[in-house]
Amino acid sequence: MTYEQHLDEVATLLTEIYTLSDETAIGFVMRAQADDYFSGHDDDPSICTRERAEQDARAVFKGYKPEK
Repeated sequence: MTYEQHLDEVATLLTEIYTLSDETAIGFVMRAQADDYFSGHDDDPSICTRERAEQDARAVFKGYKPEK
C-alpha cells in the first residue's frame, strides 16, 4: 500500500476500533503526521502494511486522544 493509502487505513481503523467520527480520526492522523510520526513510512513504503496500520492506529489514538 502507498503512504497515502496507509494514512487512510489508519484513519479508517481509528473509526472502527475506537468509534471515532471520520473528522476526528482524520484530525488525529493529521496531527501525528505533522509531528513526523509517519516520516519513516514515507521513507520506507514497505512498512505500509495492514498489520502496521493496526499498530499505528493504536499508537496514534493513545498519543493524540484528548485528555479528560
